[in-house]
Amino acid sequence: MNILIIAITFFLMEGATWIIHKYIMHGLLWMLHKDHHDHSHTGDFERNDLFFVIFALPTIALLYFGAEQNFNYLFFIGIGIFLYGMAYFFVHDIFIHQRIKFFRNTSNWYLLAIRRAHKQHHKHVGKEEGECFGFLWVPIKYFKMQLAKKNG
Repeated sequence: MNILIIAITFFLMEGATWIIHKYIMHGLLWMLHKDHHDHSHTGDFERNDLFFVIFALPTIALLYFGAEQNFNYLFFIGIGIFLYGMAYFFVHDIFIHQRIKFFRNTSNWYLLAIRRAHKQHHKHVGKEEGECFGFLWVPIKYFKMQLAKKNG
């Protein structure tokens, strides 16, 4: 049952990420996300990196309170969110943005579709007219595009 809670939470995080990215990061908290699009930051860190802390706090709270209550469902929800956060870090920060120079080249059609959709998202420097707000699941046209390249 606990593995199911983790898997469902991980899956639901994709929808939560889309909503948060579109309406919070490109809305109310654009001032934190803006430097991720216009590259106005100096140094290795962006104001956008504060979202790591913002998302980590409820995750830590879920893990803590779930562990305090004999590792109940809150703990396993926290694990699902944590695993999604780790996937986000590896795919977004390392693979897509190359913040750590590792895993640069791939011929995997799925990863290339995600990279292409993310480039399309960053084509828009402002907070309006954005697209491709998802992370692990992006519009189907990008998967089709990469499959056609692979098979073509």
